[in-house]
Amino acid sequence: MIQTYSTTIRRKEMDAVLTCMVDEKIGPGELNARLTAQVKEFFKCDGSTAFRSPSIALKYALQALDIAPESKIAISALAPAWQYQAVQSMNMVPVVLDVKEETGLVSVESLQKAVIEGVKVILFHESEGILPEYSEMEEILKLGVPVIEDISMSAGSSWTQREESASTNSNGETLSRKKAGLLGVFTILGLEERDVITAGGGAVLMAPGRREWIVLKKFCDEAPLTDLLPDINAALAWVQLKEFNRNETARKEIFNLYHHSCLIGRHKMLVRDIDEGSTMSCFPLVLASAFKDVKQYAAKKDIEIKPAYEGSVIELKMEELSESCIKAKSLYLRTAHFPLYPRLTHSESAKISKVLGTLP
Repeated sequence: MIQTYSTTIRRKEMDAVLTCMVDEKIGPGELNARLTAQVKEFFKCDGSTAFRSPSIALKYALQALDIAPESKIAISALAPAWQYQAVQSMNMVPVVLDVKEETGLVSVESLQKAVIEGVKVILFHESEGILPEYSEMEEILKLGVPVIEDISMSAGSSWTQREESASTNSNGETLSRKKAGLLGVFTILGLEERDVITAGGGAVLMAPGRREWIVLKKFCDEAPLTDLLPDINAALAWVQLKEFNRNETARKEIFNLYHHSCLIGRHKMLVRDIDEGSTMSCFPLVLASAFKDVKQYAAKKDIEIKPAYEGSVIELKMEELSESCIKAKSLYLRTAHFPLYPRLTHSESAKISKVLGTLP
C-alpha cells in the first residue's frame, strides 16, 4: 500500500539527529540557534525563534502585538484545529470564516467584514500551499489590523511583484519575487509531522521586519527553555530546510504529472499558480463523487488516500459552523489527499497518476 503521507527522512536528517544523541545535547541550544539562522537566511526575515509548538509561537506573536484578552482573532475554517484551540486557551475569541471554494482560502470580503465587526488580528492560513493573488494580499494588509501569516504548508512559495528595480521580462515589465512569510507582521512556520518542513513537532516564529523583530525579541529572550525547540528536533528541521529546494523540485515534478492526468478526469483541482506561486506540499483533489467510493477504488490499486482537511477547524466544530461555513464544509467533505512526497519512486508516481485519470 502506498501511504498518503511520508516525511521523507534521508541519511542527512538521520545523521544530524544521531549526532545530537551521541553528543548528549538534545535540549534547546546550538542547533536551535543554527536552525533560526538558517530560517533567517532562507526567508530573508529579520529574526526568528524556534518553539516547541505552533500554539506557543502564536502566544508569543500575540504578546508582542499586545493583544488584549477577549479580543477577536480571525481564522479560516480550513485552518488546523490547533489555531481555534490555541486562541481559546489564550482567553481570546476565535472568529471562524468561510473560504473561497476554488482556492480554500479566506476571501478579502470576508476579512473586511470581520474587521468591521471587531476582529483585532488576522491569522492567515495559506492552505494546501496556495497563496492568494498578490493584489488580494495587499488588500488584506490594508485592513488596518495585524496579519500573522501561517506558512506551514506554503513555505518556499512566492509572489510576483512589479518593481522599478527588478529584472525586466520579455514583455518589458519589471518583475521580482517576494517569498510567502514576508508580508505579515509575524509569520508562523509549523514544523509538525505533516507540514512541508518538519521537525517532528514545533514551529518557528519569524519577524520579517526589523521594527517587529526588536519588539518580539524582547519576549523571546525571556522565554523559558521549556518553550523553545529542543536541539534533537531542530537538527531534523535544519537539514529539512537546507534540503527544501531539492525536495520541492521532486514534489513539483510529481505534482505536474498528477495535474496532467487530472485534466482528463471529472474531478477538480484547487486553483493555484503551479510555477513558483504555490508550494507542492500535497496533492488535494476536489471529488465529484463520494469520497468513500474513490477511497475504495484507490485502495484496490494499493493507494491510500485521506481527507485533505482532516484535523481542521471545520472538522472540530462541524455542528457549530455547518451553516456559516458552507463552502469550507463542502471542501472538507469532498477533498482528498493523494500521496505526494519526494521518496515516491517513478513507478509509484506513475501508478498514482494513472489512477487519478481513471477515478470513478
